[in-house]
Amino acid sequence: MDTAVDADLRGLDIALRVLQQYQRALIMGSVRAELEARLREELDYALEARHMALYRDMLRHEARISVPEPVPELCTRRLLTMTWLDGEPIQRVLDRADAERTELAITMFRAWYVPFFEYGVLHGDPHLGNYTVRADGGLNLLDYGCIRTFPPALVAAVIDLYDAVRTGDEALAEQAYRTWRFKNLSREVIDALNVWAQFIFEPLLEDKRQTLGELTGDIHGRETAERVIAELHRAGGVDVPREFVIMDRAAIGLGAVFLHLQAEVNWHRLVSEVIATFDLAALERRQAEMLGRHGIPLPT
Repeated sequence: MDTAVDADLRGLDIALRVLQQYQRALIMGSVRAELEARLREELDYALEARHMALYRDMLRHEARISVPEPVPELCTRRLLTMTWLDGEPIQRVLDRADAERTELAITMFRAWYVPFFEYGVLHGDPHLGNYTVRADGGLNLLDYGCIRTFPPALVAAVIDLYDAVRTGDEALAEQAYRTWRFKNLSREVIDALNVWAQFIFEPLLEDKRQTLGELTGDIHGRETAERVIAELHRAGGVDVPREFVIMDRAAIGLGAVFLHLQAEVNWHRLVSEVIATFDLAALERRQAEMLGRHGIPLPT
């Protein structure tokens, strides 16, 4: 598998070189480094077993979320063994009652963002094959090969950016981008990033129940991406921070799942509940204790 990953990375290098010749809006060096790190981590099943145990710990109070338990004596760097969880693919529940789909969407939101805002840990792969739905409508979260830990200051910057979009505070938005390690932030680059931020946070701004499809969708998402790329290209491009890759992947991937569910949720209240008690110092303490307990290094 290591040889296969090496071959994939060589192919990626060629593709990125070609892409960079024609598209200079996004400077991809950090993206490449992040993808290599995550790909190599996915080959380490001993690490994945620790991530699984970490998620069992972080989500232990979430009754609607089940995490399998690794079997340590049957786990190695090349072998992962876990307990079985009964469930069915999410595609089979799309025709259930509105209330059931709404509850599932809320559960999925908490499965991804409770660990992030409380411990600085994010599941970076909301692929449809990485979870199943329990008979009672709860969620089985199955795959832990793509887990990213974030410095607490970066988590705080996500909330700052949300508040900046919500209130129109451009200085706070710029501060958030700098905390996220964006470089060479000209006025034009900031304006382009603000277009992206508005699109990402738009479903969270209004205090009312609505489906994600009322605000976003394939056409709107594609138009937004094209606009951001065009503006960044005119501004001379931006070097994408490594941490941004998984954060954006998780947000877009979850959004696609919520579109499929067509669940009517008050997204504003949902995120407000998750971040209501956020405290940077408390996050730093919780993260250090939790990661240390499971033998996972602190992010830098």
